[in-house]
Parts: sequence; C-alpha cells; structure tokens
Amino acid sequence: MGLNVDGFIIPHNDEYNNEFLPENAERLRWLTGFGGSAGTAIVLSQKAAIFVDGRYTIQAREQVDTSLFSLHHLIELTPFKWLAENLSSGLSLGYDPWLHDLNSVKKLKEVCAKAGARLIAVDENPIDVIWEDQPSPPLEPIFAHELDYAGVSSKEKREDLAKSLKNNDTQALILTDPASIAWVLNIRGNDVPYTPLPLSTAIIHSDSSVDWFVKKEKIDGALLSHLGEQVRVHDPDNLKSVLELQGKNSSSIQICPDTAASWIFDQLSFAGVDIRKEVDPVILAKSIKNKVELEGSRSAHRRDGAAMARFLVWLKANAESEELSEKEAAEKLTGFRKNEKLFQGLSFETISGAGPNGAIVHYRVDEKSSRLIKKDELYLIDSGGQYLDGTTDVTRTVSIGEPSDEMKDRYTRVLKGHIAIAKAVFPKGTTGAQLDVLARQYLWQLGLDYDHGTGHGVGSFLGVHEGPQRISRVGAYQELVPGMILSNEPGYYKEGEYGIRIENLIVVTAFDNMNEAEREMLGFETITLVPLDLNCIKTSLLGTDELTWIDNYHSRVKTEISPLVDPETKKWLRSATRPLYLNLTTEKFD
Repeated sequence: MGLNVDGFIIPHNDEYNNEFLPENAERLRWLTGFGGSAGTAIVLSQKAAIFVDGRYTIQAREQVDTSLFSLHHLIELTPFKWLAENLSSGLSLGYDPWLHDLNSVKKLKEVCAKAGARLIAVDENPIDVIWEDQPSPPLEPIFAHELDYAGVSSKEKREDLAKSLKNNDTQALILTDPASIAWVLNIRGNDVPYTPLPLSTAIIHSDSSVDWFVKKEKIDGALLSHLGEQVRVHDPDNLKSVLELQGKNSSSIQICPDTAASWIFDQLSFAGVDIRKEVDPVILAKSIKNKVELEGSRSAHRRDGAAMARFLVWLKANAESEELSEKEAAEKLTGFRKNEKLFQGLSFETISGAGPNGAIVHYRVDEKSSRLIKKDELYLIDSGGQYLDGTTDVTRTVSIGEPSDEMKDRYTRVLKGHIAIAKAVFPKGTTGAQLDVLARQYLWQLGLDYDHGTGHGVGSFLGVHEGPQRISRVGAYQELVPGMILSNEPGYYKEGEYGIRIENLIVVTAFDNMNEAEREMLGFETITLVPLDLNCIKTSLLGTDELTWIDNYHSRVKTEISPLVDPETKKWLRSATRPLYLNLTTEKFD
C-alpha cells in the first residue's frame, strides 16, 4: 500500500474514543510495546517519538525501545509542539480520521500549515495493513440492563433527549460514545476489556426514535423486544448512506466535537448537513445517578468491601513469608471478587505493586514484571469490580512488616488529604478544581506532590473513569452535582522505593444540617468500605477531627461488612477497625 506520506500519527484510540480498547485497536501497543491506556506516537521517515502523561513515564521507559522512539512527557512537550519542531515545508503527515476527534485534527492542520506541510486523511490505517495477526473486531452479545438496576427506562431517557432537541430546533443527535449509547438504551456488552460496552453508533431523532448502527450478530430476539419498535437496527457499513440521507432532508444534527471521530464530521459536511457542535448531553445526564443507581452502588460496595476484607486477611497471613508474588496477590483478589453476587468482571486491570513497583502510578503486573512482596516494605493494591448494580474502585496501601518513619509520615499526609476531601463542605457551583488543593496541602508542606488528579468520575455498571466530574488541578471545570460519584485518591510516590495511594469512592450529596447557611451547601458520602492500615498511621500528625473521622469510618466498615464475612474475617475486622482516638485518650489517663 502506498500512502505517499512522510509520517504518520498513532494515538491510543479506536473509532469510539474508548479508554480501554478491543484487541484489534491496540495499534500503539503493537507498534511501540507501550501498554498504558493513554499515549500517542508519531513516526517520521527519519525519527519517531512517543508521548505519555505522568502516570506512565516510568512504564514507558521500561516498555519502549528508546533507541527507536524518543520518550516525552505530554505536559513538557506535546505532540503538536514536537511536530512544529520536526515538520518542514513540503512534507506530508498522515492520520486515520476514525481515530482523531475534530479538535485534534484542527490542531494538527494548524501545525502542518505553519510548517508548510500537508495533513492527509488516509483511507486505510497502515498499521492494519502490516499487522499480520491483528485480531478481528469483537462480536460479543449485547444484553439488556434491567430497570431494577437502571432505575429509569430507555423510553423516558430518549423522550427527554427528544424534548431537548425540539426545544433547540434540532432534528437529530449523533451519539458515538458507547457509554452514552449503553446508558440511553439501557444495554450493556463485552466488546472492550473492563467496561461493559457494546461498540456502536446511534442517531437519536426528535421523535425519540433511534437509528442504531451495530453488528446484528450481537443481537437476539430478547434484546430486540427490550429495545422496542422505535429502535431501528442498521449494519455499521450503512452509516455513511444514512448520513447522506440526513443531508438530503436538510437536517440539523447535534454532535460532540470532543468525542466523535472526524470521519463523521467529514461525511456530514459532504452531505450538507447543518452541524450543531455541542457537548454530548448524555455525558452529564448519566453522571448524575438516580436513587436506584445510588442504592445499587452502595450495595455493590458492601459486597466488594467483603471481598477486599477476605483478601486483606489472606494477605496478612501470607505476605511476610516473602514467597508471595504481586501477580499471585492480584489473582487471589480477583478470586474473592468472583464469589460475590452480581459480579461481572474487573473494572480495570489490577495494580498490584510492592516496594519500587508501587511507585509506578499505573503499574501493570505481568509474568515478567512481577516481584515477590518483601518484608518491611509497602504494598499498593488498586482494584475494582463491575457488578450489575454498580462499579467499584478502591486502593489500599498496606505495610508488610514494619514501615519506616518516613513511610508512616508520607502515608499519614496522604491520609490527611484524603480526609480533607471526604469532610469537605462547599457551596453549590463548586468545581473539582477548587477542591483539589485540599488533598495536596499536607504533602506541599514538605515540598512533595503527586503527578495525577485527585479524583475521577465513576459510572453505574459502566466506565470506572467517567466524565465530566473530576477533582484535579487541570480540566476539572464541571460543577459538582448531587448524585455524582467520584474517586478520592491522593497519593505519594518515591521512585525506586515505594508508592502510597488511598482511594475511596464518594457521592456528592446535599449538606443541609447547617442552621446558619445562607446558600445551598454540598458535601460527600464515602461509599467504599475497606479498613485503612492502622500500622501506617502516624497519629501525632492527626488532629482530633481527623482521628474521629477515621474511627467513625472504621465503625461503619465493621458494622456493614461483618455480616457478610466468615468468622475469621470478622475477627480480623474487629482488630483492623479498632478505635484510634479512644485508645489515644485512654492512654493519656493511664
């Protein structure tokens, strides 16, 4: 195949802008060896580069051949800036229009224009041509997400969207985010790892009917009955002709420039459609969980907490032998989760890192990297489950043997930041960017920090990473609304030695017990129920309010988890959740 281009850009992406990709779309990993969930490579005729964020700098150094690819931190040098420095007049840069959104293509065009180069959309991705054993696209069955878990019918969701379209004099809405489509149609699938998504595209019309573009091999009669007559099923190859028809009908169509592939915009432009570039309205709607979803999530977290408690008992009994590997520990935890009711799979690949591997923020353990868990070091386990009634994500840092004074100090500072977020009370309209400093302040006192956000949104039996809600210094501009679920996960990482992260999931709630409040106030409800490692806490760094929060949290954990576990785990829970503040005040009077 002759592309007639001088370079090509390879993002970690698929046609649907997913975080977790089906195997056939792992082009970046196939080309570079980098297995993280975010990154971009650029290959020119004389040089090549790969760009990752702070979560993956250590991982990329270990996985990528730096004699072939120069490695860059996305914040320090963006792909656009690198191209500006390396493109020259007359060169051409190729890209796959299915793998880039409209905004990124616009930036690429600007960079190429300034350099005197040309940006060319290719009809066939060259990676697909040379990847001889590339897996086939997934064809997993799609199933209904029952009303008992969804809380609101698909018909009601579609009617709300249709009403909004009519109010804006818009004929249709194109949805390309599989999570949005799954939420609107109350369906789930298994086309990608860790997230129950069926890959598809949908057009929602102002009469609430839907044209759904999906492989028919994934659908059975029961699902068609669930969807109803207003949902028309089409083969994905027919998308282009249906878009052309919209142009002939002089339709105005709403579509999200941040998530939709630029290929779709190209087709809409060719068809003469009136394009309304707006943020996908489903993203915000599905982030605000209804009462059924919230209660389901609480229930899922209780069962998940029971699995975590059993795991921590097992870990305590086996880790100090120095014969337990990170991989074995991760697999054991998965086994405990599999025994829980409504479990469907993991919500992401378990991060199981001991000692120096714990300092790799998004470390992925495999046969090659797995090390034995050693005594007197810290072990970090970040994991989660997908349940029919909710999605979980929890991180605990555990001392194996006796932690050093420095480890205790850093752990406690991370914990203080975690508690500051959990206890935060803030006015309606507050964004996650305004809260992020609360989690970092105690690390900043020593000139320390962590190179990731403090919290991300979480779905309801959907994505473990969900927008638009987040807690971060960068990009967290969405105001927090009651019903949103987020993570609360400050950390600290000492490269080559240890890592610390403490993560619970929290729900934004109305805070209405302030008698003198002059405005509507909000706070958080913690729904993760897993003991903290008391052996890592330096109590002298904690105030009375913080000690009380820990004791109250542990009291909840013991009360809600004990009925779900065996006698041995119940006994361990009593010790693991023993009061700190009560013991300290008692000691003062002894």
